[in-house]
Amino acid sequence: MLFPTTLVGSYPQPDWIIDKVKLGSRLPPRVRANELWRIPQPYLAEAQNDATIVTIRAQEEIGIDIVTDGEIRRESYSNRFATGLDGVDLDNPGTAMDRTGHPNPVPRVTGKIRRRHPVEVEDLTFLKRHTDRMVKITVPGPFTMTQQAQNDFYATDAECAMDYAAAVNEEIRDLFAAGADVVQVDEPYMQARPEKAREYGVAALNRALEGIAGTTAVHICFGYAHIAHVRPSGYSFLPELAACRCRQISIETAQANLDCRVLNKLPGKQIMVGCLDLGCMEVETPEVVAERVRRALQYIRPEQAILAPDCGMKYLPRDVADGKLRAMVAAARLLRAEYAGQARSA
Repeated sequence: MLFPTTLVGSYPQPDWIIDKVKLGSRLPPRVRANELWRIPQPYLAEAQNDATIVTIRAQEEIGIDIVTDGEIRRESYSNRFATGLDGVDLDNPGTAMDRTGHPNPVPRVTGKIRRRHPVEVEDLTFLKRHTDRMVKITVPGPFTMTQQAQNDFYATDAECAMDYAAAVNEEIRDLFAAGADVVQVDEPYMQARPEKAREYGVAALNRALEGIAGTTAVHICFGYAHIAHVRPSGYSFLPELAACRCRQISIETAQANLDCRVLNKLPGKQIMVGCLDLGCMEVETPEVVAERVRRALQYIRPEQAILAPDCGMKYLPRDVADGKLRAMVAAARLLRAEYAGQARSA
C-alpha cells in the first residue's frame, strides 16, 4: 500500500483512567508514577485493557492502517520498560536533567542491566487479539534510557547503553516471535544529546537490533509539543541514522516546518513523515497535511513514505486527536490517487 498511516505510538488516554491535569503539569515520568491513575490498583489492569480496546477501535474506525495499543498502559513512552529491568534501584531513584534542562527523578543504575522477563509482550498479544490489522509496538531505545538514568554502576555511559541494548534486543526478539509487524525503537535523546549520540548512540541502537529480521523503525524527535514549544528547523542528529539497522526512520516535519533536504542523506530508508502539528489545537485540512508530505516527497520516493503525527499525541484532547488523524487518513487517500501512477511506473 502506498502511504500507509500509523501513530508514532501514543494516543490520548481517556480522562476516566488517568488524571490528565497532573500528567500535563509535570515532566514525563521516568520512574513509576502510580499517582496519575484514577483507577485503584486492584482494578487498574482491567481498566487499561478496556481503554486499550477503545483506542484500537478508534484507530480502526478512523482508518489507520498500522495500529498501536496507544501506549495506554504507560505513564510515559519509556518508563514501563525502563523500570522493568534488573540492575535498577526504583526505591531510591536518582536524578538526571531532562531535555528541557530541568531535573527529573530517574531510575538509578546500581547493578548490571538485565531483562528478567518480557515487559511488553502481553501488551502486544492483547493488541493482536483485538484487531486484524497490521500492528506496531514501541520500545524505548538504549541511548535514551541511558540518558534518562543515573549511572552509579558502569565505568562509562557507553557501557551502560550496551547493556540496555542487550535488554532491548531480547525484548524485540520476543515481540516479533509474538507476531509484531513493526517494532519501533524510540530514541528522542539522540536529537537532544547529539554529541553523546555520535559517540555511542548508533552503536547501541545497532546492538539492540542485532540479528533482528523483522521490520524495525527508530523514532527521533524534538520533544513533546506540550512541553518543548520552540522547534529548530533542522535535526542536530539525523544523517547519522543512515548507518543504523532500522528499515524505517520516524521524524517530525510539521511543528518544526522541517527542511526535508536532509532526507537525501538517508538513502534506502522508509521515512515515517510526521505530518500533524500537535502544538496546535486546530484540526488541519487533508490538503494541508498532504502538502507537508509532498515536501518530503521532493527527496524520497512515494513508496518510502509512511504518514504519522509528530509525537506526543497523548497530551491532546481525544476529539482533537481524532480530527487530526482523520485529516491524515484523508490526506493519504489524496496522495495515493496523485502518486499511484508514478509508483507503478517506477
